[in-house]
Amino acid sequence: MATLTLHPGKEKSVLRRHPWLFSGAVAQLDGRVRPGDTVDVVSYQGRALARAAWSPASQIRARIWSFDAEETIDHAFFKRRIAAAVARRAALPELAGQQGLRLIHAESDGLPGVMADRYADTVVLQLTTAGADKWRAAIADSLHKATGCARIYERSDAEVRKLEGLDCVTGWILNTPRFPGGAKLADEVGGEDESLVIEEHGVRMAVDFVAGHKTGFYLDQRDNRRRVAELAHGRRVLNCFCYTAGFSLQALAGGAREVVSMDSSGPALAIAQRNLALNPQLDPSRAIWREADVFAELRNLCARGERFDLIVLDPPKFAHTAAHAERAARAYKDINLHALQLLAPGGLLMTFSCSGGVGAELFQKIVTGAALDAGSSTQIRTRIVQRLQGAADHPVDLAFPEGDYLKGLLLQVD
Repeated sequence: MATLTLHPGKEKSVLRRHPWLFSGAVAQLDGRVRPGDTVDVVSYQGRALARAAWSPASQIRARIWSFDAEETIDHAFFKRRIAAAVARRAALPELAGQQGLRLIHAESDGLPGVMADRYADTVVLQLTTAGADKWRAAIADSLHKATGCARIYERSDAEVRKLEGLDCVTGWILNTPRFPGGAKLADEVGGEDESLVIEEHGVRMAVDFVAGHKTGFYLDQRDNRRRVAELAHGRRVLNCFCYTAGFSLQALAGGAREVVSMDSSGPALAIAQRNLALNPQLDPSRAIWREADVFAELRNLCARGERFDLIVLDPPKFAHTAAHAERAARAYKDINLHALQLLAPGGLLMTFSCSGGVGAELFQKIVTGAALDAGSSTQIRTRIVQRLQGAADHPVDLAFPEGDYLKGLLLQVD
């Protein structure tokens, strides 16, 4: 096994159990090693610290598998880690019976570059690092054994793989006949065979795990969608960047009098309307769909003097890293400013950022600036009612704050 020696002082992050080692921390690498291979990490004085996956194409040159410098990284290692991740979720009552569930959340489950989501009888696996890619077979087999699912589809097509020198990989790893209960969308509304239907808080949703965003669905927003249902009764709701309408359908289920859903993607809106058709208990006459650029349409709505009682802003990632934070800040301020101007007195704004390069403190400062500008002529006051985060199946390791990517605020205006 090759040995990765750190520069003096660079062992501090390892001792704090942070799993990333950047190129500037590496003093030398001794031994023959290929991308994804396991290396011994030692301090400049030769103290054994950890075992990590080597990634020469990335600025993050090594990602730590184990802080036990003696632990063997093999098939059995992944079997233990994956079984433990599944068991942790099974121990949380709020996750019991969920048809859509994140099983592995990368570094926060001790498995850098590994994400796995379960939808009914199917696991969708995403591998984003050289180390994870190398252990594909062991990871898939361990998922099969830990879950009993014999359908595993790989969605390793995230842009971040390019930073690791990896090509995109998609397709079935395991695909046996479906278990009972894994209904096909094709059986019900004429969709593709690879689509699934899951139920979340009493609402049925299609999951396009082959071509949809991420692994097909935004599981991290599960609790926040339920919160929208709790708040929506009797309100006029605007859902911006609605994608396949998870928030919109929960608002309808909660008794909203009208829900306007906006997205720039026509195909996403088509799936959203198919999702509505999956729920005959919801009144389609209360749903309005608009294919539009959200930034421009928010301005148009303000110009027309429209008002809403509840607005959801769940935009795509504006800043992948801190280097893009300034540009992202302008975009976040723009949409929050106009959303606040559209709120009726007593109205609520649920606003989110999933940008890793924008932390919770910075996001609140951006929203505060938008609120000050929105209230400068009308003297409205804006208060934080609740801070929002990802669901319990998206844990954040305290030693890895970068895993806390989803942050949100529920605001109320006078």
